[in-house]
Amino acid sequence: MTTIDAPAARPAVRRISMWRLLLRDKFACLAVVILLVVAVAAIVGPMLFGDLAVKQNLRAVNRPPFSFDDGWAFVLGSDSLGRSVLARLVVASRTTLSVAIPAVLISLAVGSVWGMWAGYHRGWRENVSMRVADVILSFPSLLLAVVVLYVFSPSAANIILVLAIARIPIYLRAARAESAELQSRLFVDAARTFGAKSWAIIGRHVAPTVMPTLFTVATLDFCFVMLTESSLSFLGIGIQPPDMSWGLMVAQGRQVLQSAWWIAVFPGLAIVVTTVSATVLASWARLAMDPGQRWRLTLSKEVKP
Repeated sequence: MTTIDAPAARPAVRRISMWRLLLRDKFACLAVVILLVVAVAAIVGPMLFGDLAVKQNLRAVNRPPFSFDDGWAFVLGSDSLGRSVLARLVVASRTTLSVAIPAVLISLAVGSVWGMWAGYHRGWRENVSMRVADVILSFPSLLLAVVVLYVFSPSAANIILVLAIARIPIYLRAARAESAELQSRLFVDAARTFGAKSWAIIGRHVAPTVMPTLFTVATLDFCFVMLTESSLSFLGIGIQPPDMSWGLMVAQGRQVLQSAWWIAVFPGLAIVVTTVSATVLASWARLAMDPGQRWRLTLSKEVKP
């Protein structure tokens, strides 16, 4: 009597958490560490370096970096007024992030809700929303901010408001496209058939699917907003002294770039490293939060040939 062997069972594929998935990507881990360091510096730095950032010492003007003769606070050198570049770099991180983060959050909240509402209902709501977005996008964000801040007084609140309004169409268009595609799905039709209200359907079924895309857009937009704020401060219509930001430090250091390069180079490096880290994190988040791509990534790690 012939016996038939049962087919070998396929190895089980375990669902990997976001934390374990993050630990497998070295570049994403490094990006998270850098962003956490910047965030901690923005929160704790002004309490530790507040006095050193504004304390002038005309006897230690333009001290070169990487020297501990004047203490560890001057390891990155001093500026043209003898102030610690390291202390100013740490304190300025709060101003830079306090402009970029609120601007992104405001534009994300308004644009995503508006876009999901327009994409779900379609019709005249969608047409009007798209025309408004096209009008705002017809003006470049940086040019619009320059004009508005030139007319009104440049301040952190005005910069946040202008950049938030200018970036709303980015989230509006992304959320509208995703919602318009989802509103014809069977699960949305089923919820509508059972009498669910439109906002309940948007919050329960549409928003969880749209938010991964919007999160990726917001992470990339954070880089753009931070670079825009730095550009405005560099042009002299952004953050004004005695406040300090990375863009303002670059603007102040360009006048002595040949004799004291470190005044402008270190804040410039801080801008570059922070924006690149946010971009790397956005790329990883888009891969990890996409159910299809995340499943394939998990399967390739767990199942061995």
